[in-house]
Amino acid sequence: MALYVQKFGGTSVGTVERIKAVAEKVKRFREQGHQIVVVVSAMSGETNRLIELAGQINDEPTPREMDMLVSTGEQVTISLLAMALQKTGVPATSYTGAQVGIRTDSAHTKARIQRIDTEDLRQDLEEGQVVVVAGFQGVDEEGNITTLGRGGSDTTGVALAAALKADECQIYTDVDGVYTTDPRVCSKAQRLETITVEEMLELASLGSKVLQIRAVEFAGKYNVPLRVLSSFEDGPGTLIIADQHEEDFMEEPLISGIAFTANEAKLTLLNTPDVPGVAWRILGPIADANIEVDMIVQNVAPTGNYTDFTFTVAKGDYKQTMKILKEQVLPDLGEGELRGDDNIAKVSLVGVGMRSHAGVASRMFRTLAQENINIRMVSTSEIKISVVIDEKQMELAVRMLHQAFGLDKKDPESE
Repeated sequence: MALYVQKFGGTSVGTVERIKAVAEKVKRFREQGHQIVVVVSAMSGETNRLIELAGQINDEPTPREMDMLVSTGEQVTISLLAMALQKTGVPATSYTGAQVGIRTDSAHTKARIQRIDTEDLRQDLEEGQVVVVAGFQGVDEEGNITTLGRGGSDTTGVALAAALKADECQIYTDVDGVYTTDPRVCSKAQRLETITVEEMLELASLGSKVLQIRAVEFAGKYNVPLRVLSSFEDGPGTLIIADQHEEDFMEEPLISGIAFTANEAKLTLLNTPDVPGVAWRILGPIADANIEVDMIVQNVAPTGNYTDFTFTVAKGDYKQTMKILKEQVLPDLGEGELRGDDNIAKVSLVGVGMRSHAGVASRMFRTLAQENINIRMVSTSEIKISVVIDEKQMELAVRMLHQAFGLDKKDPESE
């Protein structure tokens, strides 16, 4: 007998028929003798509907009242799923985040879990109940309902699995696992049997939307085995594991996945004075505006008196960043020329195999050169190489790199 925490997202519980299908899936696990905790999101589209309702009442509702409002979406789903399970003969009890003892800080709309009181939950499991828990929410020390931010149901699932020391946390979604890249861009993308937490964190931060980053971080911190599965078809999915030793991937490709995003914009300050503190004088006002900077490249001119400073931000922050640079930074520096480009994309190779194998960067650059794709910026870490290229060449770059690193094949040869 194993203890599983199973999380179903909004698409998986988007209709009454799908809720009934989830109940049947949960029932099959329970009939095998397993203990089951189910975490669910609000029905697909429900959270957006509630937010729109709030906007019709008040343009600037308080975060506390927004949490009170949007948390009701999950309350509908847990009760319906508990009813569906009971209809099939499975004893089930539903709980809100507050009722099940998910304690958070008081940062409304983006709260973080501090602890989970599992005594009542364990008692229900011992009595043979399936426990259905509302994802995305908890309660602070003052008794206020809080929410964990968009995608927070994944975090709820992993946190409960950690607190209960579950054998596995299963995330059911509309895809059947983690793929080497987006199958909509590369038809030859393959589902991965396993991937490390470290690799999944990189992929999630670089544009892959399969899992919320906080949930992956939680899984890594508490060593929770995490599996991504399809709600709509049977299969092994992808197991996300804490670590992978070199001998485990000697016969696997160096690259586990290729992430990409067109949500990037590049800004360059040319001929700025090369003096101590110039980077802070450029990026300080950007940080003060709560704008996140991604890649940074600084080049010193041959004379040594001037530098070119380039960085990227999210495309949605491009206009505001340009305004800050024009109105605050350039006048402060006294000289320099500003250029910007919001028609770029970032393509990234991710794989723990990079640590012990040379030549990944050269193969990447050669592949792009053969397709006449110009590289604007490069950023590297132990298990990642990212390049900035023209947005219009993004999908071609992904397909060619996928082929060049043997990811098209079902059983890649040793690299």
